[in-house]
Amino acid sequence: MEAKGETVKHTRLSSAKLLRRIVFLLLGSGLVSVALEIFLVPNHIIDGGITGVSIIVAHLTGLPIGLFLTVLNLPFLFVGYKQIGKTFAVSTLFAVLAMSIGTTLLIPVPPITLDPLLSAVFGGITLGIGVGMVIRSGGSLDGTEIVAILLNKKLPFSVGETVMFMNIFILGSAGFVFKWDHAMYSLIAYYIAFKTIDITIEGFDESKSVWIISDSYKDLGDAIIDRLGRGVTYLNGEGAFTGDGKKVIFCVINRLEEAKLKSIVDELDPMAFLAVGNIHDVKGGRFKKKDIH
Repeated sequence: MEAKGETVKHTRLSSAKLLRRIVFLLLGSGLVSVALEIFLVPNHIIDGGITGVSIIVAHLTGLPIGLFLTVLNLPFLFVGYKQIGKTFAVSTLFAVLAMSIGTTLLIPVPPITLDPLLSAVFGGITLGIGVGMVIRSGGSLDGTEIVAILLNKKLPFSVGETVMFMNIFILGSAGFVFKWDHAMYSLIAYYIAFKTIDITIEGFDESKSVWIISDSYKDLGDAIIDRLGRGVTYLNGEGAFTGDGKKVIFCVINRLEEAKLKSIVDELDPMAFLAVGNIHDVKGGRFKKKDIH
C-alpha cells in the first residue's frame, strides 16, 4: 500500500520508445509543414486554431508563418505543462519547433497546384495525417484545445463545442482577409483534416467490442473460439427487472469478422442480446487471433 503523501514516480521511456516518438513527431510535423507551404498557404486557404491565425497574421505582416506558429503557441505550451504534464509539453514544443522550421525551409519550394479545390482536398489530407501522427505520439500542434479545456471549467460548453466556436470565428475571418470563396475552401480543408485526424489516430484496422447475453453462453463462447479464433471472457451479470443471474460474453473482433459473429449468434440463439461497439485501441491480453481451420 502506498504511504500517505507518497507520489508515483514517472517512468522513463525506453530508448526504443523514445526514438519512435521522436521519429513520428518529426514525420507528423514535416507533413503539416508540407500541407501548409505546398498546398494551403499559396492558395490562401487556412486551417482552424492557432495554425489558421498564424496564416492570417503572416499574410497581413509579410513575415514567415513559422515565426507565428511558434510565438502564438508558446503561451499555451506553458498552460499545457501545468494542466497536462511535462511529457505533453516537451513533445508539443518539439513538434511545434519542427513544424516552424519545416515551413521556413519550404518557403522557396513552389506549390504543387494552384487549383484551390485540389489544394483544399490534398492539403487537408496531408495536414490531418501529420496532426494525427503528432497526437498519437503524445503531442499537439495547436493550443486552442488547451484553451477550451480551461474555459470548460468556467463556461457551460464542452471542450468540443468551444473548439468549434473558436474555429468558426477563425475560418470566418478568412473571408474578410482573403475572399469568401477562400473561406469556403478553408472549411472544406478543415473538415477533411478533421476526419483524417480521426482515421490516423484510430487506425484503419478498427476493432469492435462485442457483448452477448444468452442462456446458451457456453455454446456461443465455444463457437466464437473455434470458428472465429477469438478468445472470450465470461462476466457475471444480473437482470435489473428479474434479478436473475446472467452470463455475459465479452470479446474483441475486427470489422471483417462482425458478419460471421452475427451469423453464429443467429444460428445458436436468435433471441440472444447482442451489442457491438467500435473501439480504437487494443493491447495486451489474448486479442491476437489464433488460426482456424
